[in-house]
Amino acid sequence: MKRTKIVNGQVITPYRILSDGVVEIQEGKIDYVGERGSGLPCEEEIDARGNFVSPGFVDIHTHGGGGHDFMDGTPEAILGAAELHARYGTTSIVPTTLTCPNEELKDLMAAFRIARQTNQAGAKLLGLHLEGPYFAHRQAGGQDVRYLRQPDREEYLEILSWSDDILRWSIAPELDGALELGDELARRGILAAMGHSDAEYDTVVEACEHGYRHVTHLYSGMDGVHRRNAYRFLGMVESAYLIDALTVEIIADGCHLPPELIRLIYNIKGPGKTALITDSLRGAGMPDGLSISGSLKHGQTVIIEDGVAKMPDRTAFAGSVATTNRLVSTVVHKAGIPLLDAVRMASLTPAQILKQDGAIGSLTRGKQADILIFDEAIQILMTMIDGRIIYQSEEAVLKKTTQNDEKK
Repeated sequence: MKRTKIVNGQVITPYRILSDGVVEIQEGKIDYVGERGSGLPCEEEIDARGNFVSPGFVDIHTHGGGGHDFMDGTPEAILGAAELHARYGTTSIVPTTLTCPNEELKDLMAAFRIARQTNQAGAKLLGLHLEGPYFAHRQAGGQDVRYLRQPDREEYLEILSWSDDILRWSIAPELDGALELGDELARRGILAAMGHSDAEYDTVVEACEHGYRHVTHLYSGMDGVHRRNAYRFLGMVESAYLIDALTVEIIADGCHLPPELIRLIYNIKGPGKTALITDSLRGAGMPDGLSISGSLKHGQTVIIEDGVAKMPDRTAFAGSVATTNRLVSTVVHKAGIPLLDAVRMASLTPAQILKQDGAIGSLTRGKQADILIFDEAIQILMTMIDGRIIYQSEEAVLKKTTQNDEKK
């Protein structure tokens, strides 16, 4: 396989930004990152023209995009959404479910296996995230309350038997049976996350003792500090801040969380414990108007306007329509977070949360060559996955040369 070199870029490593860096790729993996180049002959050279060279983004919570929802349950829908997100810089995704009938969930798992085997032009399909059905009714948000219920051991063991692709499961830990489910997930190496929950601090601590180590979309679907009989109690939000071991994810689309709140989360949890997620619905990359959250068959109508998906009565958000480059742009240009940390929150940190960082998440020798080139506005100019360019912007064609070109 040819050796490729990316030159004249501002290369974002885990530790700094190289102002005139070089990245070399061999056999689909990163073989060199530095300032001078390895000196080995390269068959192809890509001129980044002073733009940023970054690790590919990793989205560990997305429901779809480009008019497709993963709950549609077809390989075509999964691949369509994966291709949409790749165009906006996401090189790895974790397709996420919504509360639904179990037969719909089973269909999605079967479709995922097919899509994973045939995926050529989209973001990598790392595994599945089950969001629900074990949630608190009061914190349902965009989840369909018809399918919310308490954890049932016989049921969740059956669900787990349907697929080996489950990477994470979001659950309200205060529900009866949720702690036992946390133990089961920990035994299987599946990330147990807390979300759509009424849990207070003592419950969150107990959940951590039963394998829970992550908080799903911080601030969304949970309480902050509140009073009961005059006394104040910490909600999930403050618990996530106080327990250092917990990682969090945030929908940094500029709508779900104002820039000041994003900055607060960053200041308290830090870039190594905070992942940026899209939580995107099928409306990501689509025009405003009516859309459907969830499957075409059982989903709920939502309204896309003002850069976000809203419930029909406009009293709550139903999800986002963001792409990951928009998240990075928001935290950099609106929340004032340094680009180095913003990129980490969109790449290395989510990879670490899912224990995938041995292969993806940073421009490090030996990792898979999932690489982006983007400009100051975080507009994606090129997406490379495993050393293959799968997207290149028409507005900014990058200069490519080969040894044969040079000989001519």
